[in-house]
Order: sequence, then structure tokens, then C-alpha cells
Amino acid sequence: MTTEVQPRKPGLALALLPIVSMVVLLSVGYIGFDLPAEPLIITATFIAGGVAVYLGWTFDDIMASISKTLAKVMPAFLILISVGFLIGAWMVGGTIPMIIYYGLEIISPQYLAVTALVVTSIVSIATGTSWGSAGTIGVAFMGVAIGLDANLALVAGAVVAGAYFGDKMSPLSDTTNLAALTGGVNLYTHIANMLWTTGPAFLLSIIVFLTVGRSAAGGSGNLEAATLINDFLSSAFQWNVLLLLPLVIVLAGSMLRKPTIPVMMLASLVAMANAMIFQGQSLANAVSATVGGFNLEMLTEVGIDAAAAPAEVAKLLERGGMVSMMGTLLIAFCALSFAGAVARTGALDLIVEKLLNVARTTTSLILATILICLITIATTCNGQVSIVMPGEMLRDAYIKRGLHPKVLTRTLEDSVTVTEALIPWTAAGAYMAGTLGVSTLAYAPWAILNWSGMIFAALWAVTGIGIKKITPEQQTEFIENPQAAMNA
Repeated sequence: MTTEVQPRKPGLALALLPIVSMVVLLSVGYIGFDLPAEPLIITATFIAGGVAVYLGWTFDDIMASISKTLAKVMPAFLILISVGFLIGAWMVGGTIPMIIYYGLEIISPQYLAVTALVVTSIVSIATGTSWGSAGTIGVAFMGVAIGLDANLALVAGAVVAGAYFGDKMSPLSDTTNLAALTGGVNLYTHIANMLWTTGPAFLLSIIVFLTVGRSAAGGSGNLEAATLINDFLSSAFQWNVLLLLPLVIVLAGSMLRKPTIPVMMLASLVAMANAMIFQGQSLANAVSATVGGFNLEMLTEVGIDAAAAPAEVAKLLERGGMVSMMGTLLIAFCALSFAGAVARTGALDLIVEKLLNVARTTTSLILATILICLITIATTCNGQVSIVMPGEMLRDAYIKRGLHPKVLTRTLEDSVTVTEALIPWTAAGAYMAGTLGVSTLAYAPWAILNWSGMIFAALWAVTGIGIKKITPEQQTEFIENPQAAMNA
């Protein structure tokens, strides 16, 4: 009779090995030598797999864990492809060119970044989706930035900050609902409490963009280039208010909580119809734009000399299509493979346990939460998992320390929801870079809201400002009845 050997739990050094390896490989290879991130992440995945095998897990166990991790984010992959489809359709249909045209007409260069921040925030609050707002109105703002020869990293950072401000503060956002649910906190209580950190971060962003915007936007020569671009756009496309219908469909669908992919497909089909009705494009070109993206050569079919287009127009319009998202999918696939291998080792559970052992004060607990969340999002590359897992592990610790769970849910959002887009190998970081045409590391310093929220969270932890305490009676009640905090 044989006895099945049970896999062992890792020690701290072994648990840290895959994560440290990932950080070192990406820091040296990706940042230092500008090497592609994908093979570096796969190398880290092999190291994580080696640790799992050493602990007693089989290759089949590791593959099952990777498959489970990938299955969880498959809907996000499908949304990613749908966004590429949508951008291509909106380009050939004239929706994005029309927004760019009027954006170049009315937006002053020095106020471009702050305008992008505010408008993208409004769209994201209305829709509850950072990806959707960045992939629609965000792409249009990047087109305006190109036309004005503005600082693309600055504008991309403003778009990302606005997109995630709305995602964080919207009652329609999946991560906002998930954080509140995980902590057992009323949704609107959770949103109001986030103003302690997100409010100052948003104001700081506005101040920086207003200060830097004028010098970063450029001078009158940009306006001359914008005039040339608009002259070409007005000759190449026919403007009509119905060109905005696809945008209205996306906004309405999000506000009514309709499924994301069908709404995107409907908006894309309407844009393709606009391409054939108003722009004179063939069905073949409309379909091709959704696959390979819009190409200036498509304008030759309607009598436009594409060769006469200003040099910036190709960079402005030749984007979108499902193929454009394949690079994003590849890096996300590699990163999630790493996450699956690490999950099998049990490394994250051990790291969280060790950090909680040394976090004995309110300040250290909140700082430990931020660190745990950053490690989790960088390792799992999944925002939902990085909210639920630390949230479930830390909720009782907050209550036992006399802290209201809404302090935890706020900290989860400060260190997961908005930081995900700052990490190049997460799906969000790769998506924003691919969609906006600016690398994650280039726009990250300008996505001020996304990283300054953690600074304000740490500041309030030290000072005690905005830190809601609970009574011993509430501590007992919240632990025995997790939903009791909903009304507190």
C-alpha cells in the first residue's frame, strides 16, 4: 500500500523567491535593458513552477492552477478584443475622427490634460468602466494630443487618472461593488469614505495639470498643425450628429447595467453602418477596420488622396482592430500563467500572514495592507482577486484593532483598483498602453491620482484623520454578523 505524499508549505524565503525573481527580471531586463517583458515573465513562471515542484506539486497540478487563473479572466480577454473591434469601427465610421475634429477646434492646448482628466472622469463615473472610457473618449483625447503636438505621456496619464477616478467612485463599477461587498460595507458609505483619499488625489492632479499643461502643450506651431489636420479630416469624413450614436449606445448601455460585450458589438455595428451610409465606405473596408484597424488607404475608395494627408494623420487614425489587442493579450497571458504557478505554491498566504504578525498599530496595519495589495496585484495581475483575497484575510484584523471595515475597503481600492494600470505586465497596464499608444512606464508618473491615493492613505493613517473607529460592542457584532457594518 502506497501513501500519497502531501505537498509542503513554503518557508518565507522560498515563498518570496518567485516574486523577487519577477521583480529583478523585469527591473533589470524590461526597465534597464528594454527587453520584451513576455520572456522575462515566462522565466519567472518557470521559477515559480520549480518552487511548486520542490514543494511536492506535480506538473499537472501547476497546469490546473494556471488554467483556473486564466479561466477567471476570460471575460476580460473577450472585452479586450471587443474594444479593439469597437475602436476600428469607430474610426472607419467617423465617430472618433469627429470627436478629434471638434476637440482640436475648441480645446486650448494648455488645458488639454486637465480637460482630458475631467471629461474622462465624468464618462467613467457614468459608465463605471475605466477600460470603456479610456478606449472611447480616451482614444479621442489622444488623437487631439497628437494633433496639437502635445506631451502624449502627460495626456495619457490624465486619461488613465480620469478613467480610474470614475471607475473608483462610480456605483456602477465592478471593483467598487466588489470592495464594498468584501468588507461588508454599504456601497454608498464606501464611496463617500473614499473621498478622504481620492478627493485630494484628484485635486492634486488638477493642480499639476494646470501648472504643467501650458509648457507641455507647445506653442502656436501646434495650432497650425492642428489646422492642417482638421482641414484633411473635414475633407475625408462627412460629419453628422448620428456619428455620435455609437458613443450614446455605450454610455446608455453602461448606465443601464447591460452586458458589456453585446453593448460594444451593437455600438460597433452602428458605427460600421455609419461608415457605409455617411462615409461611403464599402462593407469590406468596414469589416477590415474591425480586424486590422483603420488604414488611410481606405479613403482612396471615396476619392480622397491619402498621400496628401499631413504626416500626423496616420498616427492619429491608423489604430484599432482586434489584431491591435494581441500584444496586450500575450503579456496578460504570460502574467496570468505566472500568477497561476505562484498560487499553487501558497506563497501569498504566507506573506500576508507574516506581514500581519508585525502590523500591530493602526498605521502599520494600513501600510501593511497597501504592501499586501501591491504584492498581490503585481503577482496575480487580477484586480478582482487582489481585492477579494486581501479583503477576506484582513477584515477581521481591522475589526479586532477597532477600525471600521470601510477603512479597509477604501485602502483596498487605493492600492489595487487604481494601481493596476501602473504595472506594465497586468492586463490593465498592457491594455492602457496598447489603447492609448503610450507605454505604461511613460504615462505612470502623470497618472497622479493612481499613485497619490496611497500617499494620502498613509498620511491619514499616521495622523488619524478620516480613520473611523468602532466600539468594542461593534467589534463583536461585526465579527459575528459580517453584514452588520452595512448600516453602521
